[in-house]
Amino acid sequence: MSEIKITLPDGSERQYEKGVTAMDVAMDISEGLARNVLAAKVNGEVRDATRPINEDATLSLLTWNDDEGKSTMWHSSAHLMAEALEALYPGVKLGIGPPIENGFYYDVDFGNQVFDAENLKAIEDKMLELAREKNPYVRKDINKQDAVDYYQKKGDEYKLELLEGLEDGNITFYEQGNFTDLCRGPHIPHTGFIKAAKVLSIAGAYWRGDEKRKQLTRLYAITFPKQKELTEYLALLEEAKKRDHRKIGKELGLFTFSEKVGKGLPLWLPKGAVLRERLENFLKKAQVKAGYEQVVTPHIGSKELYVTSGHYAKYGEDSFQPIRTPAEDEEFLLKPMNCPHHCEIYKSSPKSYKELPVRYAEFGTVYRYEQSGELHGLTRVRGFTQDDAHIFCRPDQVKAEFAKVIDLVLYVFSALGFEDFTAQISLRDPENPDKYIGSDENWDRAEREITEVAAEKKLKTVVELGEAAFYGPKLDFMVKDALGRKWQLGTIQVDYNLPERFELEYTGTDNQKHRPVMIHRAPFGSMERFVAILIESTAGDFPVWLAPEQIAVLPISEKYHDYAHSVYSFLQQEDIRGYIDERDEKIGKKIRDAEVKKIPYMLIVGEQESESASVSVRAHGKGDQGSMKIEEFKDFFNNTVKELLNKGN
Repeated sequence: MSEIKITLPDGSERQYEKGVTAMDVAMDISEGLARNVLAAKVNGEVRDATRPINEDATLSLLTWNDDEGKSTMWHSSAHLMAEALEALYPGVKLGIGPPIENGFYYDVDFGNQVFDAENLKAIEDKMLELAREKNPYVRKDINKQDAVDYYQKKGDEYKLELLEGLEDGNITFYEQGNFTDLCRGPHIPHTGFIKAAKVLSIAGAYWRGDEKRKQLTRLYAITFPKQKELTEYLALLEEAKKRDHRKIGKELGLFTFSEKVGKGLPLWLPKGAVLRERLENFLKKAQVKAGYEQVVTPHIGSKELYVTSGHYAKYGEDSFQPIRTPAEDEEFLLKPMNCPHHCEIYKSSPKSYKELPVRYAEFGTVYRYEQSGELHGLTRVRGFTQDDAHIFCRPDQVKAEFAKVIDLVLYVFSALGFEDFTAQISLRDPENPDKYIGSDENWDRAEREITEVAAEKKLKTVVELGEAAFYGPKLDFMVKDALGRKWQLGTIQVDYNLPERFELEYTGTDNQKHRPVMIHRAPFGSMERFVAILIESTAGDFPVWLAPEQIAVLPISEKYHDYAHSVYSFLQQEDIRGYIDERDEKIGKKIRDAEVKKIPYMLIVGEQESESASVSVRAHGKGDQGSMKIEEFKDFFNNTVKELLNKGN
């Protein structure tokens, strides 16, 4: 047999006979390593660790410590859960069962069988019983007709529909134990790696996301290689429930929803409006320093605007439908994006190379139709405000401008305490070129520039194919919150295509017309989603500069109300906001209530304080901070805010 060369991540090379598996290589390195290998990355493709390698290849062995290893185990666990469901509910029909960020789900049609949500423990027990059999996951190539025959015999219309979109020669089944599923894989070597299982929740899901199709039962679940890890994860989920932004938002009086206003359309209450205003002012101030100009655009635009931009072709069917006016053939759309409007602002006057870069910023509210089942608090809404900006620059300015935007994003994250993040370089999907607009030349250049600047900034990066916007690649900032969950917040995108579509120009040094390059950026992403993540990450304990109510003045009795008002009036003039608690309650209760409201500073005033023009200061969660003169507290407060805001500089 001929030999092939295997290159490992450290650059070392090993020779093996053709047909060697990643598991064979792992065994050759260390038996202990082999016991933990869940899958392998061969020439950049995640594959079964037991699948033969027939050519020279780079090889990474994936374990539970790798995201791809976890994903493979959760994909395999979805098959295990499906096997358990078939055993417990004979004749059940299966839709799809992919891995997700934390765990997996399977869409199931129980037919006429009664599915009792209280039977989840039986599903978990059956999964573990089957897992202990250590059945291997076996990959089988199958021709299309045999696959169709198999599912026709089973009477499973869902798998038959999935087969319609597959070509003969590219179809694989996976088997484990008594279960067979249509799947391209990859999977873990055998079921024995799964030692702990939990069905987390149940939801309804329309088949293929179509509200006109049958609603299936979606079972969300998660598995782990150790029971201890499941126990820790469930404790984390309990903490997440306490931090749920919907719960805390209601307790702190930040936002609400109304069925009469419409699903997915948040209403910001006074305290929430203050929070938003502070965030906006914080970023506006940073943007002014960075050379941005503020613009304002309308909430609607002519349909033709979005036809030109390409948004209508890509998103038109899934957006709010056109607004028709009494005039013939006149149609408008609720604004799904701010960028087409900013292109028209740029185009409103001639530009010289000397004027570039031009940086337009707007807190622009946009509207996108999300299916009602996908709406979730502030994280998935139908109307949201983006901290949007678009930079129009010369090609030779792209990298410098991109680097400046990264600095701005890092400043925002630092000021808000987001320190654990990864920069995701989101590129085209080479398998689906039709998803994108523009020339390969422009795409290649934009992808190269983003990658180079991220490296120069020494960012911790990952590359994700297929995550680019339809008009250009991007750098997405994936932030981990206090519970270790990943969220996409800031995004920066390089776009050579919209300037082409809108025929944007500037006059160059040669007195000829040239195309500018467009950089899209949003450090927050959307105000709604950002606030939701901020609430859950801080549990509502906002940085003092951001808190809607920063102080509570607590008079010991009615006798000191006048002094309390004089203290508050002085601090109000310094733009320090809060309230006076004039209730006829004991001071202990006033303090406890202020703690529940997460007020950063409580200023207690009584006889001693009124006589010495001072306040007794308590910090939320930290207790007594001692007595301070009013001027002294003002300086202490302002210095604390300044220190927090300068953290990222």
